[in-house]
Amino acid sequence: MNFYLEPLPKPHSIVRQIIANGLTDFNRATLMPDLHIEDLAVVIRAVDSKTIVGGLWGRTGWEWLTIELIFVPESLRGQGIARSLIGMAEEEAIDRGCHSAWLDTLNPEALSLYERLGYERFGELKNFPKGGSRTFLQKKLVAA
Repeated sequence: MNFYLEPLPKPHSIVRQIIANGLTDFNRATLMPDLHIEDLAVVIRAVDSKTIVGGLWGRTGWEWLTIELIFVPESLRGQGIARSLIGMAEEEAIDRGCHSAWLDTLNPEALSLYERLGYERFGELKNFPKGGSRTFLQKKLVAA
């Protein structure tokens, strides 16, 4: 195969999908042929329009829940919604056979919440972003 390398300053999401699909196929073939990775979402919907206004996005695989994104609109914060989103995701992960969960955050308030929910720090990138930290947390999941 002939090829060349090219930086893409504004790559389309399809490029990410091509790379992710290649990596997923490689990992399944070499690391765990029976690996089953599934996306997981818990959404916040507006009652009247049923529009999704926020929620949690993650995935399960290798018996772990990975929480990638959590967003609660500002008008809904302080009502325990993030706690409920995480709890529902953890319950689904346990049903899928997961024993643990991990996530990361840049937000000191979110960090405090995650620690109150039983997540423990296992890593930190200092000065990411400059003047802040990106903190990585994990938690053992226990069936109810």
